[in-house]
Amino acid sequence: MVEDEPLRERLVSAGVDLLEQVGAAHLGLRVITRAAGVSHGAPRRYFRTHNALLAAIAARGFAELAGRFAAVDAGSARDRLARTSAEYIEFAAQRPEMFTLMFRHDLLEGSGENLRSVTLPLFARFADLVGAASGPGTMDPRDRAIALWTNLHGIAAVQANGSLRLVGPGVDIRMLVARALEVHLA
Repeated sequence: MVEDEPLRERLVSAGVDLLEQVGAAHLGLRVITRAAGVSHGAPRRYFRTHNALLAAIAARGFAELAGRFAAVDAGSARDRLARTSAEYIEFAAQRPEMFTLMFRHDLLEGSGENLRSVTLPLFARFADLVGAASGPGTMDPRDRAIALWTNLHGIAAVQANGSLRLVGPGVDIRMLVARALEVHLA
């Protein structure tokens, strides 16, 4: 967080900085305003609700994820899809609280942040990669992309929340991702 950032961005930056430390459940307005060094009423000028501020924080997570996906730009479609999938899983492992917040539609929907303007293009890029990597087949490429994404999201979620190590201690995440790609692209 930078002191001379505009106040709205300072509040979002404070929330992003605190998210992994305290988790979304404990990321209240008072905690964020204290970290941003502003009054408790300051967020109301920029965010109608607490959830609107959380959505702005989640938007930063989606921007980071989009940057990671954009960096995967060389190789065959299958190679790019494998690396994009690995980036998704790695993001969830490195930023578990952000990952969890980003997909809390119960909190974020209707927040005014219009997260769909970021998420839908991300999924469209993923679906295009799936279509290019899988070639012709009987399954619609978008349906195939949805099936693969939900599989990858499940892997990412159980890794992020720590339950994977309970049911499969020592499981190689790369192997799970490779297996998911193999199954969905066959």
